[in-house]
Amino acid sequence: MKRDALERSANLKDDCFTIRCDIMVCKDPNNGDAVDALSDVHQHFPHLLQNEVGADVTFEVNGETFAAHRCVLAARSKFFMAQLFGPMTENNTSSVIQIKDMEAKVFAALLSFIYTDSFPGMDMDNDMEEEVGQDEEEVEYVMWLQDLFVAADRYDLQRLKLLCEEHLVDHLCVSSVASTLALAEQHYCHRLKEACLKFIQVQSLPCLEKVMATDGWECIVTTYPSVLKEIISKVASSQKDKK
Repeated sequence: MKRDALERSANLKDDCFTIRCDIMVCKDPNNGDAVDALSDVHQHFPHLLQNEVGADVTFEVNGETFAAHRCVLAARSKFFMAQLFGPMTENNTSSVIQIKDMEAKVFAALLSFIYTDSFPGMDMDNDMEEEVGQDEEEVEYVMWLQDLFVAADRYDLQRLKLLCEEHLVDHLCVSSVASTLALAEQHYCHRLKEACLKFIQVQSLPCLEKVMATDGWECIVTTYPSVLKEIISKVASSQKDKK
């Protein structure tokens, strides 16, 4: 650009102008990808769990046993740190730790997350996969999500708890929204609670009657009456807006 053109342009202000440079730094194609490919630590820990090499703690959950590594569990969960190395440490470190009020497949998913830091899939028996239909499978999956959500909160795995929240929001339905809302209130999950209230708010009255027929609704009525008031307020506001 010539000087006189620059002086006439809007880019010159108080005899000053700014030059913007966009710089892109590219990896060397000859070695960058190769270095990244060597990063496979995410595979080593699952193998450690599956092969049980060096496992030094055993859990029994609903008749099934799980071998794990104390240091890995303690590093990932403050609850396990206290249980395995703190005041809650078992008197006999070689004894089997009993886990009550939890299904084995939920605890297996919990361990999977601890060792991989990724959201686990739900294991289903082959016989169950053949017997249940798509609707029944969805119900089973939501119940598993709810149980995993409770387990994540119990063992102070906040990232897993948040992931469960996201999946529960994605799988909200008339049959499960009330029970999910009760869990959200019980475990102080504001975002999940708001998602459930919004779901109920946008439903038609016939669908709301179906929600009221679920076991989760009975839990809300008897245990969380304040939530019931919020639901009534939301639905009333929705009906008023329609008019």
